[in-house]
Amino acid sequence: MSDYTPGAIAPERANELTSTFSADRANRVARNAVTSMNVHAAARDVTTMRTYHDTFAVSRARTGKVTNQRHSGRCWMFAAFNVARAATMDLLDVDDFEFSQAFGFFYDKLEKFNVGLEYVIETAALPLDSREVSGLLGHCMGDGNYYPAAMNIIRKWGLVPKDVMPESACTKDADQMNAQLERLFHKSAMELRRLAAEGADVADLREAKEGMVADCHRVLSVCLGEPPLTFDLEVPVGKNCRIKASQLVEQSGDDRPACEKDAPRRLLVDRGITPREFAERYVPLDPSDYVQLVSMPGETRPFGHVFHRRFSDTMAGGTPLKMLNVPVEALEDAAVASLRAGVPCEMACDVGQQFPRKIEDFPGVLACDTMDYEGLFGVDLSMDRAEMIDAHETRNTHAMTFQGVELGADCRPVAWRIENSWGEDACKGGYLVASAEWFRTYGGEVVVRREFVPADLLDLWDNAPVEEVDPWTTVGLALAPRL
Repeated sequence: MSDYTPGAIAPERANELTSTFSADRANRVARNAVTSMNVHAAARDVTTMRTYHDTFAVSRARTGKVTNQRHSGRCWMFAAFNVARAATMDLLDVDDFEFSQAFGFFYDKLEKFNVGLEYVIETAALPLDSREVSGLLGHCMGDGNYYPAAMNIIRKWGLVPKDVMPESACTKDADQMNAQLERLFHKSAMELRRLAAEGADVADLREAKEGMVADCHRVLSVCLGEPPLTFDLEVPVGKNCRIKASQLVEQSGDDRPACEKDAPRRLLVDRGITPREFAERYVPLDPSDYVQLVSMPGETRPFGHVFHRRFSDTMAGGTPLKMLNVPVEALEDAAVASLRAGVPCEMACDVGQQFPRKIEDFPGVLACDTMDYEGLFGVDLSMDRAEMIDAHETRNTHAMTFQGVELGADCRPVAWRIENSWGEDACKGGYLVASAEWFRTYGGEVVVRREFVPADLLDLWDNAPVEEVDPWTTVGLALAPRL
């Protein structure tokens, strides 16, 4: 064997591996399958995949049409709004309702721009190549966020129905808008740092920031349209609608098109209302009434601790982001309690793990026994959840909504029914089925109302000291925003 640098690959060894590879029948079969159909299709185990069904004993019957975030990272907002719309659908007694995600997107971007520049002011004395400043400039105007951010938007800015501020080209594909927002943020950040270096105090910097935020508002208005300040609400409601009769209008068949004359229709009419008034009157959900539970096992991530990720808050003056770290069983118990009460809840997970998204025969399964990667490659890929978090192998990448659960004889979850936001044509009619084992391995978060959390965890949520972690720690990375 020829001389080579210690630690380098010896060509002779690599050549030996190459020459003997095809002598193994399994290697030949795997090579031919993967080179012709790619990894997921070749690794799928059809025997186990067909055992998963979209039938659940505990499931909400009225969930609304599946929404579609298109080519944007708004999953967290869609998931939160899907939870909120359930309360509105129940109030109005309707089978479907959708809030404007474009409206929420506008204010999320505006708030991110503003608070991002606040962080720039806070770190103005640090070097450009410090971890803090590099992180702020490198991840400044992305689409990812958290459930509390959606609640902050509802609390401060309100909500509007989707038809009041519909989707635009820039919500359906946010990349081009985001590129310009990032350019504007970078320019503004460098200007603030220059002013700080010249001796400007915080008051002077914030005064300069006002004009920068106005520029951001202009860009957003061009890309998304101006958000409505007031609008007229006129929406059909069901017979069990719980709105005051004075706000309802009976529309007889004579007043309607011929195709709709079979029965009178009741309309909720409220003219000239603001987005905040709409949320207060017709979205019976308390945006402060939630607990965010995460499960991050590991020696450096003790259960029973409340964490806050530095620079994660995206609204100045909003409710700060915090997460209570608990065993995964606590996540399951809280979600099951919510679903038993007929209340959907947000969940987050590492959706790309063991997920053959585009497998045609059954594309909506998240399970640990349907994709045989180890058998395909002949290598050991096993890792437990704590090790995967330590190695940066897994983190929450996608938020969706739990709508159902199947329980076993021991009353523990067997599988979950999950509402996605990729449209009705994705996965299984827009839904996914996740095995309990998969969620315990790759599911890292649920957000539920306080009433579904046991007293001991509520005490921790309310009273435990909040531990601030830097974004580059394993805790910070595990809590990183999702897309």
